[in-house]
Amino acid sequence: MVLMLDLIVQGAQMVLVLLLAPLLLGYTRKVRARLLSRRGPPVIQPYRDLLRLIRKEVVLAENASWLFRSGPYMIFAGTWVAAALVPTFATGLQFSWTADLIAITALIGSSRFFLALVGMDVGTSFGGIGSSREMMFASLAEPAMIMIAFTVALLAGTTQLSVIAHFMLTQGSLRVSLGLALAALVIVALAENARIPVDNPATHLELTMVHEAMVLEYSGRHLAVLEFAAALKLLLYLSLIGCIFVPLGLASPGSGPQAYVVGLASYLAKLAVGGFLLVVFETSIAKMRVFRVPDFLGIALMLGLLGMLLLFVSRSF
Repeated sequence: MVLMLDLIVQGAQMVLVLLLAPLLLGYTRKVRARLLSRRGPPVIQPYRDLLRLIRKEVVLAENASWLFRSGPYMIFAGTWVAAALVPTFATGLQFSWTADLIAITALIGSSRFFLALVGMDVGTSFGGIGSSREMMFASLAEPAMIMIAFTVALLAGTTQLSVIAHFMLTQGSLRVSLGLALAALVIVALAENARIPVDNPATHLELTMVHEAMVLEYSGRHLAVLEFAAALKLLLYLSLIGCIFVPLGLASPGSGPQAYVVGLASYLAKLAVGGFLLVVFETSIAKMRVFRVPDFLGIALMLGLLGMLLLFVSRSF
């Protein structure tokens, strides 16, 4: 009976991230429109867009291979698994032992790898440009994520997210190294989600777009799956920030239904605040040139490295 309840709670978390990902995207769009003195689309508009794309017929290029057809599903699967492993409203769930920060980084990297492959599969110039830029950014974003993981692991003694969240909640304190790691993670999140100042998901200008260039040839249900995966990735990074640096409200293992309700309410509040801050940052800064992005991600790499070194030196003395 206890095992069944644990599986139900774990399944609820997997379904929760699916339900909230389009809602978070619609929320950010609505807040952005309000800040720009526009009415904006409804919050549930991403759900409507996904349903509309699913109903549309798929148009495939003549030279599209099996990878082009199956790539969106592999990208979605990897992103969904990574997002479902991050503790959202509770720690110590049935599969929490798999929620390793390095494993999640590997899942994100695998999804990025398949996205770059499908971008080059058809052989269009846009797809090649987008894939090459994505790999250029990934060469700095992934090492920065590893440095962030090492910084947190040196402090908590593990890379398992449930243990990290419990440590931060019970023994965590204000540290310079944690501040540096948080700043690095925010920069990586902006780059990975193709947000301003790295990329603008609302444009199709060939000189600037990165993510949109790789999915430009997709349509129908394939495009719906890719858009869903992009929304899941945004939810994933906000969940990571909330789990590691703001673990307030997370239900501990063996807690009752009331603790789960409190954890869910706190998680929704974290997403709302994180989405609002993201939009405020985007509307207050201009998009940078593509060739300045490596410098931007280099800052994240250096911040992660400095945070790890500071923590290592402080522990040595």
